[in-house]
Amino acid sequence: MASMDHPNRACGSTSDGDWRRELTEAVRDGTELARRLGLPDDVAAPSGDWPVLVPRPYLARIKPGDPRDPLLLQVLPQSEESLCPAGFSTDPLDEAAEAAIPGLLAKYQGRSLIVTTGQCAVHCRFCFRRHFPFAEAPLSSGGNTPETEPRDSTSGPNASLTEPRASANGPCRDNAGPSSHSHAPALAQIAADPTIHEAILSGGDPLMLDDEPLADLIRRLAQIDHLRRVRVHTRLPVVVPSRVTPSLVGLLRATRLSPRVVVHVNHPAEIDAAVARSFARLIDAGIPVMSQSVLLRGVNDDIETLAALFERLIDLRVMPYYLHQLDRVAGAAHFEVDESRGRELIDALRARLPGYAVPRYVREIPGNPYKSPLTRIVHDTHTNPKRKRETRNDVSSPANPADILHPASKAATTPDCPARIEVLECVPCV
Repeated sequence: MASMDHPNRACGSTSDGDWRRELTEAVRDGTELARRLGLPDDVAAPSGDWPVLVPRPYLARIKPGDPRDPLLLQVLPQSEESLCPAGFSTDPLDEAAEAAIPGLLAKYQGRSLIVTTGQCAVHCRFCFRRHFPFAEAPLSSGGNTPETEPRDSTSGPNASLTEPRASANGPCRDNAGPSSHSHAPALAQIAADPTIHEAILSGGDPLMLDDEPLADLIRRLAQIDHLRRVRVHTRLPVVVPSRVTPSLVGLLRATRLSPRVVVHVNHPAEIDAAVARSFARLIDAGIPVMSQSVLLRGVNDDIETLAALFERLIDLRVMPYYLHQLDRVAGAAHFEVDESRGRELIDALRARLPGYAVPRYVREIPGNPYKSPLTRIVHDTHTNPKRKRETRNDVSSPANPADILHPASKAATTPDCPARIEVLECVPCV
């Protein structure tokens, strides 16, 4: 974590009303980012069609002078982004095929995902929607989301809804776009399907919306009788924690829908005192908070980092939910960690942490209506049939960490009497 004499310490979060100002003052140029951290200008490669965007509070946590700082690596454009190995694409989850109605992704059984906005508070270099055609989706207006000085022209997901080659507001601007009523077709689709019980608000980042349009969207969702829950997927409480205001907490509490907040956090150094307070504001109000992380090479692909992250989260009453295998988006291949290494890390976490602190290690497979666990499970077919059934039904929480066999320690077997059988299975995560 950054030291107390951090040159950008004054950029940290100060009060609840600052989140819009902190966004307008975000770093939007790789060279500027390097200079702010005392690094050579050439440490940042050209950003291409995914511009640099680093908000002030997040910048304050990056260690100056360290080009391999794990927080910096998540936001610094690198030359490897120009590579696109086989298997990587601009739409790794085939979401174009899931969007029968613009702005609505029918990916999961019983749940519908609404792309609320194209805006983000930070541009993660591994973002699986960095090439998403936000200009084709009916996005909600950002209300009072701040405008900024014009930057270099860009294309792709950073393009304006009305001027595709302009770059007037940095992160996927839709400030001048249509109002939240543009979601009417998506809402009608959800209302027509009584099997949908949960609405997932995604983006971009739904908390980039000002409170009024966000509350309006949630109110309209609450008018759909068969909906029970609303889930907000966001990185704002981590990168700009002042966004979690009493007003935001109030609007989430005001709905008849059961609210959930899922925060994206990848490294323990991302969690400072302000972030801890943002989590507490939500949890103290009775809003469950869960976490999602992405397994990233050079950032968190070691046991000490992951154990520190998940233990810190449970100390703050945040439930670790998913550890994602990298979605194979073009420009992010240098972040990929081999799945076998991921399974080793999960095994080690199970041996070290309580079961509720270990997230499910998953991959999203295009076309599957669930996240697919990447978990080593062992069937003890010889001594304990009940254990076999329990292990199959809950691959994320084995009865005993010792039941997880490492390749180097497989028990001896014979064709006639397989005492222990190691398999890899994909069982639905819900």
